[in-house]
Amino acid sequence: MLFPNDAAPPSRGWSATPQVAVLTSHHRMRQQLSAVPNQAQAPADLPRVLGASQATAIVVGTIIGSGIFLVPSEMMRDTGSSALVYLAWIVGGLLSLFGAMTYAELGAMLPYAGGEYVYLRGAYGDTPAFLYMWTWFAVAKPASIAAVTSGLARTLGVFSAFHFLTNHIAGTPILWSQVFAIAVTWFMTGLNYLGIKKAGDFQLVFTVLKAVLILIVAALCFASASGSFSNFSTSLPTATGGFSGFMLALIATLWAYDGWNDLTMVAGEVRRPERSLPIALIGGLFAVGILFMATNAAIQYILPAAQIAASERPAVAALSVVAGPRGAGFVAAAMALSIFVTLNGTIMSGARIPFAAARDRLFFRQFAHIQPYFQSPSTSLIVQGLLSTVLLLFLSQFQQHFELAVFAEWLFYMLTATTVFVYRRRRPDLARPYRVWGYPILPAIFVLCAAAVLVYSYAGNLKGSLIGTALILLGLPVLWLVRRIYGTAGAISE
Repeated sequence: MLFPNDAAPPSRGWSATPQVAVLTSHHRMRQQLSAVPNQAQAPADLPRVLGASQATAIVVGTIIGSGIFLVPSEMMRDTGSSALVYLAWIVGGLLSLFGAMTYAELGAMLPYAGGEYVYLRGAYGDTPAFLYMWTWFAVAKPASIAAVTSGLARTLGVFSAFHFLTNHIAGTPILWSQVFAIAVTWFMTGLNYLGIKKAGDFQLVFTVLKAVLILIVAALCFASASGSFSNFSTSLPTATGGFSGFMLALIATLWAYDGWNDLTMVAGEVRRPERSLPIALIGGLFAVGILFMATNAAIQYILPAAQIAASERPAVAALSVVAGPRGAGFVAAAMALSIFVTLNGTIMSGARIPFAAARDRLFFRQFAHIQPYFQSPSTSLIVQGLLSTVLLLFLSQFQQHFELAVFAEWLFYMLTATTVFVYRRRRPDLARPYRVWGYPILPAIFVLCAAAVLVYSYAGNLKGSLIGTALILLGLPVLWLVRRIYGTAGAISE
């Protein structure tokens, strides 16, 4: 049985064993104490209010953004055949699943706010954990929020009512699309400020709606007389092809599947995490894989390989064939909703990382503030919104400067996955409500493949990767400053 322990988990910071209580307050494993903990001295926690359905919606809703509507054309130009496109989807999905299964063990074992930060700190200490937090807080999450909101503005530009977004504000170099993106950022930040329960309910409702719209797109394509199964056998002779082309397509699928790890960042607010986290991570990825494969099949049923490769938005092109301009508008609306829901998950998860570090005295203490009424990490949310606003206002070409996304993410995915081996060896006493199936082979496959993706992305974008490395290392002087202010955060037991 995967989830033998249906009892409620112990209060955060303590896990009971037959002999002792192990203090893990502030997300760290410290000395063993036989005394009863003084709960009055423990800092306030974020409330555990998310159920399994909301947790699954965070996984599905965060992963499915605009990628599935856009990457089929890129993948076709890379591989040149339907079979290899599907192989890339399958390999990328399995690789993401292996990672999610590994994270499920870590998350069920250490169900605290911060996710990967918590696992890295427990296994490797303060510095790697801080650099992870710094990378996500200072660069990756704000850049991701800015990219998502900018993509939403570009998608809505398809509709005549939003054509004004491409215009400049009179007398300024600022586009209306930038103002729109900033407004959307703060709207969603405000929703999360009101508490994760409201944000989680929003995620659940609109993720279900998103899935329904994707299935409608697929159904309309397969019901159309304009389609043909013969399109699946077409090819693109001018494609990159070979192993290089397949790797490029694989990286595209990994980008489309990206976001499955975000749930672990809000693990401290999930009810019965020993059960809900594995269900949401693994089940959510299966649901995403089905929706991705269905959408890709629908596009290929309508369009031959050459048309898919030539289209910037193959899903829009396919529905245009099926239902004309109204079909294109329907897909654009589905894309906009999909991006909007992704934004909620991104903002929700990103704010928990500096919050967790601040509780450990590894970041400025203001970031550990919990809004008394709404019970949300208010300071972290507001600063995250401010950083995203700066990117949207002053770095309109930030995509070119923050291409560390794949590099940084897969660097920390790889490091985080290795912690499962560290915990199995050093802390066999920790309760593991879920154990990754196929250990140690599947986690090892994920680590090796993550290393390969890391090397390939680094070599393929050397300038961006070097900038990314420099931005990560820029966290070291910040860590020095934090330690000067607060001292050493505390030893981690072996």
